[in-house]
Amino acid sequence: MIKEKACRTCRFIVEDAKVCPNCGGNTFTTFWRGYIVITKPEESEIAKKMGITKPGKFALRLSR
Repeated sequence: MIKEKACRTCRFIVEDAKVCPNCGGNTFTTFWRGYIVITKPEESEIAKKMGITKPGKFALRLSR
């Protein structure tokens, strides 16, 4: 079973990656809560508030 992890830099959620495909970061955490799926970041107020510019699945809260 592959556990999803979130990039500590941009909160992008991945299953199995050494480098974040969204920002290129390489630090991840499996300790996150809640997520949001952004399909059209240019039209989303939430994406603007979170600083999200690319579509994808993002963690709402990171811990540790």
